[in-house]
Amino acid sequence: MNLVDVVNEDHKNKNLANIPDFRVGDTIAVNARITEGTKTRIQVFQGVCIAIKHKESISGHFRVRKVSNGGMGVERVFPYHSPNVDSVKIVQRGRTKRAKLYYLRERSGKSARISIDYERK
Repeated sequence: MNLVDVVNEDHKNKNLANIPDFRVGDTIAVNARITEGTKTRIQVFQGVCIAIKHKESISGHFRVRKVSNGGMGVERVFPYHSPNVDSVKIVQRGRTKRAKLYYLRERSGKSARISIDYERK
């Protein structure tokens, strides 16, 4: 085991077992730790997972997009091994035919919806 592997093992997320197996197109709620000055709180960021990269790697991350008030789209990237990701909950499972849903950035309203996958539990 070289030094890089030792550092990677040291920086792995302890809450990785709490992250369920979700796919692109699923609506998820991510509990993220927010530090404001000396206080730390947990903020829920709920939206559609539009991309997953390097799921098993130490540099793996997933991208979540939500439409906030006024129709403004907001995206956040959450690393799997970040200590700021407290937990992830699957709200709704979606059915998609693509691995990356970047086309949702240009769409709004009904054309930005993703069909629900009732067969997957």
